[in-house]
Parts: sequence; structure tokens; C-alpha cells
Amino acid sequence: MQDAVLEGRVTNLEELMAQLLTTVDRVEHQIERTDRQIERTESNLDRLSNEMRDFKDEMRDFKDEMRDFKDEMGDFKDEMGDFKDEMGDFKDEARKSSREMSKKWGELSNKMGTMAEDLVAPSIERILRTTVGCPHDQVDFVTVRMRKRHPVSSHEQEFDVMAGCGEYLLINETKSRLDPEAVKDFADLLPQVHEFFPEHAGQQIIGAIASLYVDESLVRYGERLGLIVLGFGEDVMEVLNTPGFKPKSFKPQQPANVEKCGKMGSVGRPPHRPHFSALLNCEVCLS
Repeated sequence: MQDAVLEGRVTNLEELMAQLLTTVDRVEHQIERTDRQIERTESNLDRLSNEMRDFKDEMRDFKDEMRDFKDEMGDFKDEMGDFKDEMGDFKDEARKSSREMSKKWGELSNKMGTMAEDLVAPSIERILRTTVGCPHDQVDFVTVRMRKRHPVSSHEQEFDVMAGCGEYLLINETKSRLDPEAVKDFADLLPQVHEFFPEHAGQQIIGAIASLYVDESLVRYGERLGLIVLGFGEDVMEVLNTPGFKPKSFKPQQPANVEKCGKMGSVGRPPHRPHFSALLNCEVCLS
């Protein structure tokens, strides 16, 4: 009986040893797998470390490149500043040269008596736009040296520059030298323009008196009379009036003695303009 008990115990021990061996094998396999995972993890960490090192080097290079680019942009900005200054100087010199050439041209035109053609007429569209808001594409005509005979007196009058724009008819007189009498005479002539040009009866007459150099006092005097005053400037002929100035519309004047002279028609009596005395053929009107 003791042999049977001993044999059972031995059998149990053998079974336990078999289980232990199986467990040891499983643990060894697990350890091997763990070792392989650790090796793979270490390899990945090494690779990641190398990549991070390369990335850090690339970022350092990029930072250096950005620093160089910033320096280049600073140099470029300085060069552009110098270029801008040079262009400003060139523009000032070009403007000065253009002004001097225009001045010489104006003086030459003044000597040759062609200021109206050379200086005033090319500026008329801009002058109309500045003074009465006439768009450049609505200027109907610009005429230089228009000579017209009066229908009653047959007196011939020359108008230096004429221009039409919508409701306005601009009359210009250009003088080589300007004085108060010339300004006043021109203002007195404007109400009679419709007598020379009845075809423009529906338009408002505005006057522009021009000269190469105009004294400030004459500018103010002409402005008080409602005239546009033109003088030499950067844009050839410039409006010298106060900004916002609106020219006067000169309307025909009815003469006081019109009922005494049937020959006068609508012609007035301007004794300060001798050449208009030919309009009057009546002793009553001349008295």
C-alpha cells in the first residue's frame, strides 16, 4: 500500500514538473519576444533620434538662410531707398528742365507774337475743365486768331482764342505785356461779343486774359471783373485766380441812347474803346 501511495506522489510530481517545464518554455518565448520588441523599439528610437538630429540641423540651416535673406532684404531696402532718392532728384531736375524749356518757349512765343497759338490754345481744354468743369471730350471747338466784322459798323475785331463747351463760349485775349487798362478794355468788350457772333447767342460769354508774367495786383483786378487770369506756369498756361473762382457770365448791355439812333441796333456806346466809335454814326449818340 505504501508503494501505491508513493507511486501516486511520484506521478503527481512528474505532472507538476511537466507543467513547470511548459511554463518555463512559455516564459522563455515571452522573454525572447520582449527582447525582440525592445530591440525594435531601441532601433526606432535611434532612427527617431537621428531624424530629430537631422531636423535640428536643417532648422539651423534654415534659420541661417532666413538671417541671410533678412540681411539681403535690408540691403535691397537700402538700395530701393537710394533709387527712390535718385528718382526724386531726377524728377525734380526733369521738372526744372521742363519748366526752363517752357519758359524759353514762352519767351520766344512772346517775342514772335505767337503766344495765343503756342501757349494759350493748347491749354484751353484744361482751363475750361478747371474753371467751369467742362470735360475735355465736350469741347466743341478751339479757334485761334478769329477775325470778325461787326454786322452794323463793319468794324473788324480780332479774338485771340475762342473755345466753345456746352453752354459756355470762352473768349481769350493774350497780351505780351499786361496793364490795368488792357484788363478793363477786355472786360468792356465781352458784353458785345454776341453782336459779332449772333450764332452763339444761346451761350454764356466768359473771358480769359493771358500774359506771360502777370503781377499779383492784376490777377486780383481781373478776378474782381470776373475774368479768368492766365499766366505762365508748370503746365504752360495756368489759371492764376483764387482756387474755387467762378468766371462771370458777360451779358449784352442795352445802350442808354438806343431809342435815339435807329442805326445802332444793339450796339452800345463805349467811348473808352476808340475803335468802337465807328459803330456810332449819330451826332446825338456822340454828344
